[in-house]
Amino acid sequence: MLRLPAVSRALAGTAKGSLAPANNVRASIRAASNMVEVFVDGKPVEVAAGTTVLQACEKVGVQIPRFCYHERLSVAGNCRMCLVEIEKAPKPVAACAMPVMKGWNILTNSDKTRKAREGVMEFLLANHPLDCPICDQGGECDLQDQSMQFGTDRSRFTENKRAVEDKNIGPLIKTIMTRCIQCTRCIRFASEIAGVEDLGTTGRGNNMQVGTYVEKMFMSEMSGNVIDICPVGALTSKPYAFTARPWETRKTESIDVLDAVGSNIVVSTRAGEVMRVMPRLNEDVNEEWISDKTRFAYDGLKRQRLTQPMVKNASGQLVPTSWEDVLTRVAGALQGAQGSEVAAIAGGMVDAEALLALKDLLNRLNSDALCTEEVFPMSGAGTDLRSNYLLNSRIAGIEECDLLLLIGTNPRYEAPLFNARVRKSWLHNELQVALVGSGVDLSYTYDHLGESAHVLQELANGTHPFCQVLAEAKRPVVVVGSSALQREDGAAILSSVSTIAQNARTSSGVEEGWKVLNVLHRVASQVAALDLGYKAGVETIRQNPPKVLFLLGADAGCITRQDLPKDSMIIYQGHHGDVGASMADVILPGAAYTEKVGTYVNTEGRSQQTRVAVTAPGMAREDWKIIRAISELAGVTLPYDSVNELRDRLAEVSPNLIRYDDVEEANYFKQANELSKTVNQTVLEDPLVPPQLTAKDFYMTDSISRASQTMAKCVKAITEGADAVDEPSIC
Repeated sequence: MLRLPAVSRALAGTAKGSLAPANNVRASIRAASNMVEVFVDGKPVEVAAGTTVLQACEKVGVQIPRFCYHERLSVAGNCRMCLVEIEKAPKPVAACAMPVMKGWNILTNSDKTRKAREGVMEFLLANHPLDCPICDQGGECDLQDQSMQFGTDRSRFTENKRAVEDKNIGPLIKTIMTRCIQCTRCIRFASEIAGVEDLGTTGRGNNMQVGTYVEKMFMSEMSGNVIDICPVGALTSKPYAFTARPWETRKTESIDVLDAVGSNIVVSTRAGEVMRVMPRLNEDVNEEWISDKTRFAYDGLKRQRLTQPMVKNASGQLVPTSWEDVLTRVAGALQGAQGSEVAAIAGGMVDAEALLALKDLLNRLNSDALCTEEVFPMSGAGTDLRSNYLLNSRIAGIEECDLLLLIGTNPRYEAPLFNARVRKSWLHNELQVALVGSGVDLSYTYDHLGESAHVLQELANGTHPFCQVLAEAKRPVVVVGSSALQREDGAAILSSVSTIAQNARTSSGVEEGWKVLNVLHRVASQVAALDLGYKAGVETIRQNPPKVLFLLGADAGCITRQDLPKDSMIIYQGHHGDVGASMADVILPGAAYTEKVGTYVNTEGRSQQTRVAVTAPGMAREDWKIIRAISELAGVTLPYDSVNELRDRLAEVSPNLIRYDDVEEANYFKQANELSKTVNQTVLEDPLVPPQLTAKDFYMTDSISRASQTMAKCVKAITEGADAVDEPSIC
């Protein structure tokens, strides 16, 4: 049997729809030691053997048009738009799928090349509808741009255009399938990146169609990314349809705070309103993908908003008031109850600036009762060592590991972009995955070691059969979900996980300096809060109920009125009328993440910042400014008046918080493990059940997504089927 070289095998496989990705081709190229010289339009360029014609042309800055080729997907080679002439070759070749040969002269602008491209473009436009004026892809359409640059101004097609019926694939993606050019990008994305086999082709020739075969919802937490990779207007955003044009919007680079990954995004706004959210390239965090919640929950930013200060009157009703009145009341309450009578709880979307301002305020009132909603074990090393609560291997580092042990987590819905990295490594690097906890669909296969937390003790003691697999791994990674640590036996679980990771780290085959222990958080503010010295969980507040409780964006319902004295005062500061606001005596309207410059630290410890895309509605103000005003009226004025001065204070408390887009590495794993052994707690036999087990739970996890109509439609579509949200087309 003829055996092809690695690169040739990859390219040969992709011609038939293999899952061998372009990235694997690049890996083979890097491994190749010999270089070859080729010529692009007469210019010499030296490239590694196995480099494709398209990559060689890009290296010298020559643009090759393409529709089906995408650098993160497998090579399909079916649009033929990338045809180029090779000197002395009998016919044009597809640049995306053809490896270069020594001495080739690639002609990218010859008459034969131009004629081939014009012919391909003529075929693509033969059945394309003439609806560019009402197409949402207008202004961002690859077909539009390339037809202008590489197409012709004549068409010989006189027959009737074909039409294809639109597909209903859920409330997020609008389909106009007559525009589809069968590039198959969406199919390859669904199969390779998202890990669902919902999309495919039916029919042949002129009857070929892309769809779901039977009408159903595109069931993926990352489905919206097909909107970005579709080169035409066949797949567009349903919530964004007919609302704005790209050139009408202002684009602001920011980050997402609806989970702890910290995905980089671009917020498009017009007339002071968020029109859409799109991904921004960051290879270390989210590559060029974002989750559906990140992309579509933005409509929750304008619903159920708190736009003016409110106080509870004698009849128990919240009534609007002025800033002067409400700040005076809050300051008076704080002055009348100092020390242990004042406490604060920070929510999951609070920026580091507000966290520090609140900490400084309470410290000046002689109180250190500062808590987060998310629980984290305080026994043993607790939160004193950063290595105990970070994703130490980093998000991108998952691609380098050879064994992954997941404990009590469902990353597909807790951190979709992290899960996509795991799938990428599982698919292309043969990563072995094991899971302790409830069996869930993770879009890749794994070894299920059991549901009971007792399995962790066996792994820590070395009595479980999987311990041998861990010992043989060169780069093992152990990831425990933050939800698993919120149980009554959370400290014991963390102790067991720490021992498992330490045993794996010290085994003979593991590379020196390789980090094994990782914690996967679910909310954006947790790492920064722990860095600043907040206590994880509200147990101390339950044990010592305060006279004044300050809720800073706390909407998880971790504490209720029944947990506090009847005469206690609850101050809620946040941007949505959610759980926290409904139990408050005083409401201070704050700004959401698209309305302020704020620092957030993701689960791996990377500090990033949001930027102002729109102004806060009504009388809402930035959180730290409200706290600064309260401090002045309470007679304990905080020593900063601007963001820069506040950042200087952040640098004093925790310097890593202002080192943006940098990860401060954490160590002391050995010391953390030694301290964890002092935990006086036993692991319960209860199964490790992550809180988000189903897709519908993924869409409503915070105050913004709970206020979103689009997210509500997603839950309804999953519950009742795609027909429940079928919307008639406007055109």
